[in-house]
Amino acid sequence: MVCGVSQAVGTRWFRECGGMPSISLASLSGRYLSFAEREEIAILKAQSCGVREIARRVGRSPSTISRELRRNAATRGGLLEYRATTAQWHADRRARRPKVAKLAGNDALREYVQDRLAGLITASDGTTVPGPKVRWIGRRHGRRKDRRWARSWSPEQIAGRLRVDFPDDETMRISHEAIYQALYVQGRGALRRELSACLRTGRALRVPRARTRGRGKHFLTPEVLISQRPAEAADRAVPGHWEGDLILGLGSSAIGTLVEPSTRFTMLLGLPRMDGHGDQARVHNGPALAGHGAQAVRDAIATSIVTLPTQLRRSLTWDQGAEMAQHARLRIDTGLQVFFCDPHSPWQRATNENTNGLLRQYFPKGTDLSKHSPDDLAAVAAALNGRPRKTLNWQTPAEALNELLSNPSTAGGVATTP
Repeated sequence: MVCGVSQAVGTRWFRECGGMPSISLASLSGRYLSFAEREEIAILKAQSCGVREIARRVGRSPSTISRELRRNAATRGGLLEYRATTAQWHADRRARRPKVAKLAGNDALREYVQDRLAGLITASDGTTVPGPKVRWIGRRHGRRKDRRWARSWSPEQIAGRLRVDFPDDETMRISHEAIYQALYVQGRGALRRELSACLRTGRALRVPRARTRGRGKHFLTPEVLISQRPAEAADRAVPGHWEGDLILGLGSSAIGTLVEPSTRFTMLLGLPRMDGHGDQARVHNGPALAGHGAQAVRDAIATSIVTLPTQLRRSLTWDQGAEMAQHARLRIDTGLQVFFCDPHSPWQRATNENTNGLLRQYFPKGTDLSKHSPDDLAAVAAALNGRPRKTLNWQTPAEALNELLSNPSTAGGVATTP
């Protein structure tokens, strides 16, 4: 609306730019030196001030000042003299657009990048393996659909490998950001947009950096990250440090899982859908009608965990899902310390991940998990806790937990259940 065009036209412009803002529309960033700053640098340089002193007075990094004095100095007469007007002229000339992209002007570099990014994979005998035929439609690949097979090196891997393969050829150098822009920004040169399907994410549009910064979980603080978890929880020697997660099914159905790593004892949390699910729109900032919102998960964990002795309620490790947004209230209600794994680090809940894999035998992916009653979940948990485990010297998790409860020395004073 601000530009006086329809939303459809604006969306088309956005897609043609690969999700990147137009250079001609971007305002001058504060990262660049202004003419006033260059005048101040010239005065301080004439007063024989050092680089660090100039940086301190101007409020810039010493490396910025050093690079400015080296790159934009006046060289007439064979001397490196810094003048503000000459420095500004050099900066303006260097920033002039459009420029010939590095990949567009270097055929050898472009072929190297394109081969590592989108080249066909080969079998051990050297024959090419084309893989499934996938038509690029200008969108990200769909879920559970074939993707194009290619060598698929990341831009960072390509940029790093160039220094290994061409150690003495400075023309064979490019940054990973330049490769990304060659893929996503129309007219930046050399690489076709459809080659973005060879990237790991397969995104047809770039995600703005500002949007990724806003993805943090507001309920996370440094005090609840896994780095603050007691060291005893990592070696599985002390009982009571639980790991938890959700397994999801069809129609946003879910079941909560709690596993005690030292005994592999498993508890399943029923998360039935709430009244109105599928019949009415969700209330803004209201509970998740699918049944696995923050309040429902908190109540389910509290109901199950309080049946255990206090000594078996030391901590709970969860991933950074929004279903644990009420972890502070859970800690108050149960005394259970809650810690969160690092992003994309399921190995930090290894026992729970393994158990979730075992549970898929009973609750396959793509099935409706809401149809299982609490009695069904209890029966599955009992079956899992009745399996002998090699890691427990062929004891069952139920036997291992019972041994803990009957032996106060190993359970830290646990004698009986409440």
